[in-house]
Amino acid sequence: MEHFNGIPQPVDVLVIGAGPAGMAAAIAAREAGVESLLVLEREPDMGGILRQCIHNGFGLHRFKEELTGPEYAQRDIDRVRELGIEVRCGTTVLSVDANRLVTAVSREHGLTLLKAKAIVLAMGCRERPRGALATPGTRCAGIYSAGTAQKFVNLEGYMPGKRVVILGSGDIGLIMARRMTLQGAQVLACVELMPYSSGLNRNIVQCLHDYGIPLYLSHTVVDIQGRERLSGVTVAQVDERREPVPGTEKHFDCDTLLLSVGLIPENELSRQAGVEISPLTQGAVVDDTLQTSREGIFACGNVLHVHDLVDFVSAESFKAGRAAAAYAMGKRRAGDAIAVRDGQGVRGVVPQRLLRQDAPEAVQLMFRPDAVYENATLRILDGKREVLRQRKRILTPGEMVEVTLKPEHIAALSGGDVTVCIAR
Repeated sequence: MEHFNGIPQPVDVLVIGAGPAGMAAAIAAREAGVESLLVLEREPDMGGILRQCIHNGFGLHRFKEELTGPEYAQRDIDRVRELGIEVRCGTTVLSVDANRLVTAVSREHGLTLLKAKAIVLAMGCRERPRGALATPGTRCAGIYSAGTAQKFVNLEGYMPGKRVVILGSGDIGLIMARRMTLQGAQVLACVELMPYSSGLNRNIVQCLHDYGIPLYLSHTVVDIQGRERLSGVTVAQVDERREPVPGTEKHFDCDTLLLSVGLIPENELSRQAGVEISPLTQGAVVDDTLQTSREGIFACGNVLHVHDLVDFVSAESFKAGRAAAAYAMGKRRAGDAIAVRDGQGVRGVVPQRLLRQDAPEAVQLMFRPDAVYENATLRILDGKREVLRQRKRILTPGEMVEVTLKPEHIAALSGGDVTVCIAR
């Protein structure tokens, strides 16, 4: 353990998190010429959540081949090591302030102070717990988040139970429906509060339909039974106000309830630094360089907004790493900021600001629709003037929408607000 002397260690670019976002940002920063580069990771190994995602389907966009989560992560781990990037695993970041002073602690290095020229926030997200749902019933054993169950089964070799109900149809829940089935459990139902699934359509088909697992849309769990161990749940249909409809109750005898009810970006450190947080994405408000409201602090990956594909996380994080490197080396982008707003049918567009410059670069705007839209038109408006129009066969909240503003689109903006909207 190093002796703590209270003097901050200088570093050009500091990355917090060594999951797919943090590794991509660090790789991009090093390739951009940053020598003084450090990555801090609280887990004992690099790779983040991908280490427990042993199913395939990763890498199709980035690598043009199908990989498992660990295989995808290993490619970045190998590149990080090849580039000689210092990664301190088993390190918890205690605080980040607006002046980019970071306090961290680990068994190997003890208490450490770091002063960074640029910081990349890449802490990922966490699952919404049962306590956030206010579901009636006892506090018995047998209730897990889907990600916790995934870790038990895939990394630690434990089976949470034999008769399973899944609340929520997020991608991890859908994938765990298949995984539990393949491990010999009986998945009785997947129950979704909304009238549509919040997961990718391919996961609905491959993880539920292919295994005969019923999906109850517009339903929720209204009661949990059991004293020491879960013995059953009661499910009911909900109306358009998401209130249970009397007389529609169904009972399932089960010993396990998995929760797949949403992900929350891990932004406690961001808030400490005074970073502005969007109430819609629950991540930082950023410009098109992925810089937050605090100069020199950048955000990317699931700490910024929850993605559905890790390929998109990596692409976004490469951009954040390059921007952080440029900032640390004094090549700061400047320009008037244009606000990007959510219009009709759009929820949580990122980035929320565009920087007008003499030589703008293309910008990918990402968002989720607020409902299912068929044969809809995606429009980008500069005030009342239409900048871009695209026809979309189907838009669903379970899949991120990406639209590109080309340099000529950005150069022609009037300087007023830009609005992204969906027209039926």
